[in-house]
Amino acid sequence: MLGLLQYLVLGLLVGGIYALAASGLTLVFGVMRIINIAHGAFLILGAFLAFTAWSKLGIDPMLAILLIAPISFALGWVIYKVAIAPVRTAPMASTVLLTFGLALVVEATMGVIWGNNATSMTPSYGSESFAAGSFYVPKAQVYGGLVAVAVLLVLGLILTRTWLGRAIRAAANNPTGAELVGIKVGSVSAVVFGLGMAAACTGGAIVGVLYSFVPGTHYMWIARLLAIVVLGGLGSLNGAILGAVLFGLAETLTSAYVSTAWATAFPYLIVFAVLLLRPQGLLGVRRREDASAL
Repeated sequence: MLGLLQYLVLGLLVGGIYALAASGLTLVFGVMRIINIAHGAFLILGAFLAFTAWSKLGIDPMLAILLIAPISFALGWVIYKVAIAPVRTAPMASTVLLTFGLALVVEATMGVIWGNNATSMTPSYGSESFAAGSFYVPKAQVYGGLVAVAVLLVLGLILTRTWLGRAIRAAANNPTGAELVGIKVGSVSAVVFGLGMAAACTGGAIVGVLYSFVPGTHYMWIARLLAIVVLGGLGSLNGAILGAVLFGLAETLTSAYVSTAWATAFPYLIVFAVLLLRPQGLLGVRRREDASAL
């Protein structure tokens, strides 16, 4: 029983980290109807930025998020204005191809700057655990999970308690109506893309402490994050959080009680099963193309 509790806690912590990484992806889709294939590359970029802060400046990767978040937000805003805005209203296939190309550009840039060797961060607490008798929880997962939850809470407050959040939700639910009441949907979209990139990069800073990474690992991460947001319901932030928690629990419990060889595949089987019964995802809803579930 104690072992099961330990794995449940680990699964929830991992799920919280996945939720932070997936939140930006579903937020961008909810407002702009764009599936951002470059989101995984942004996550790995965040890991490399945290690695640089840790290895060159001696800043803990978790604390480096305080620097990475505003930098990545500004970079996301610029990327939106330069690359995304001109095709924002184009067919979805066009934006998927554009963001895929953007992912390749980011991957190549990371390879030039940091190389293509496996990289990892090992802060002092990386090999330590919190212990209570025979109950052990790695400190890195605990700190990462807590930071992820804190960032998600801040994002939630922005979306629900601020004028910007109301503008984002209005732009997501009815862009035409939002324009009629004076909300500049283009400007809101730029902010949302910046928030999405900031969420990806801050998630990447945490991921970089838990896993090794190279520029090319963004393919693995975009597959995982897309599965999470589809499971929860495209465009639904609450759905992304639920999907991430289920994904983290499925990976952890499968690894513990079945086989590590199945730990990667089994969560996707759950996604397939859910979509057979509920194609719109767990918290997604069937609605018009111009609507969202934010």
